[in-house]
Amino acid sequence: MSKTLFEKIIDREIPAGFVHEDELCVAIKDVNPQAPMHVLVIPRKPMPRLCDAVPEDQALLGHLLMVANKVAADAGYGEAYRVVINNGAGSGQTVFHLHLHVVGGRPLKWPPG
Repeated sequence: MSKTLFEKIIDREIPAGFVHEDELCVAIKDVNPQAPMHVLVIPRKPMPRLCDAVPEDQALLGHLLMVANKVAADAGYGEAYRVVINNGAGSGQTVFHLHLHVVGGRPLKWPPG
């Protein structure tokens, strides 16, 4: 099975703007930002979609949210940012490796979409 785009980025086969890296995940600047801050938090563990998570992934999922919080705070948006997870093609997911979008730095409307 071939690697996803994000696996290639994690393995440094494709360059990316890393803003965080630890043993469980990486965070990179989105190449098509939708706001002044648009960072992707990506687990090292290959997981196609959030709905593919298993109970053993609970700590990893919490860690991803904590990293999203740190990334937003480090960028100066710790009080106003949005975290988005697209689950499946019908929601707009295009890379089937779980990732969190951390977006901030402009007014964000509701509902999104």
